[in-house]
Amino acid sequence: MYKLKIILVAGARPNFMKIAPLMEVFRSRQEIDPILIHTGQHYDRAMSELFFQELGIPEPDVNLGVGSASHAVQTAEIMKAFEPVVLSEKPDAVLVVGDVNSTIACGLVAVKLGLKLIHVEAGLRSFDRTMPEEINRLLTDAISDLLFCSEPSGVENLRHEGVAEEKIHLVGNVMIDTLLKNREKAERSAILDDLHLNSGGPYAVVTLHRPSNVDDPAMLERIMGVLEEIAREMPVVFPLHPRTRSRLEEKRGRRSLFLLDPLGYLDFLKLMAHARIVLTDSGGIQEETTILGTPCLTLRENTERPITVEMGTNRLVGSDPRKILGTYREVMAAPQTSGRIPPLWDGRAAERIATVLLAGP
Repeated sequence: MYKLKIILVAGARPNFMKIAPLMEVFRSRQEIDPILIHTGQHYDRAMSELFFQELGIPEPDVNLGVGSASHAVQTAEIMKAFEPVVLSEKPDAVLVVGDVNSTIACGLVAVKLGLKLIHVEAGLRSFDRTMPEEINRLLTDAISDLLFCSEPSGVENLRHEGVAEEKIHLVGNVMIDTLLKNREKAERSAILDDLHLNSGGPYAVVTLHRPSNVDDPAMLERIMGVLEEIAREMPVVFPLHPRTRSRLEEKRGRRSLFLLDPLGYLDFLKLMAHARIVLTDSGGIQEETTILGTPCLTLRENTERPITVEMGTNRLVGSDPRKILGTYREVMAAPQTSGRIPPLWDGRAAERIATVLLAGP
């Protein structure tokens, strides 16, 4: 029997939740031979190794071990390391997910070697080209042969950009596949006990990592001031992305916040599920809180995931302290209600992707 040989690329923490269900489904199909490549874009234990263990992702067939660098250097190093692997493995296709540097780097290598490129989570647009991720999304979609969309806005964006209809497939959200599969397991996490948050009282969860929020010291200081204001009313749990930790001063003067190292997937899922509110600039967390029914304030002026605002619990608040605090108070004064679940966010996105791939041509 001929097997469809596909290289799947994972590089950074958001990729792992998307790769996990794809690897599981592909390995269950006799007609698919999946090969997992980890570029090493995120390489410390909490950002990488722990996720593989918790999500049951098999050990990568190859770890390129690229590590961190500037956008240009990192993208170039990934391309240089990935090309020999592709030449050796001779796959039928390369599958990339999301919008990180590994996505565009490996996509370019695949296309220049004449291979079919598959993009999972295609078509998302913030319409803000100052975001490195937006450039990665636009370029990857422009060179992809199959584009799998997680929400209807992705389909409309690709049509508007002139992508052929037969290339576009609305399949749902593979990251939600992972959340739904692991939700019960996450409930067994002891993170609330560890942080003494098990009394049932409200608490907030924060994540920040985007350059627009953390690279400007004045902007970061304004946001930290808002978080300390909220911390007067409830505990604020803030797992620090390595980028954010490097920008923050010593913990001196931040005693009102729970500043933590990055958490594993299951601990963080439990933390979000029981939070009264989440404040973030992450795209994926906007999606996860939509499913969990946890109110989310997105500290950005735009989102590439508009369905989380239209149907979910997400609100765009930008970075103005008055707007953040005003919306926070609105949310706290209102009864906590869940939004609607977006179409096809049902835990079967990876199965739909496999079905399309096996249908050919």
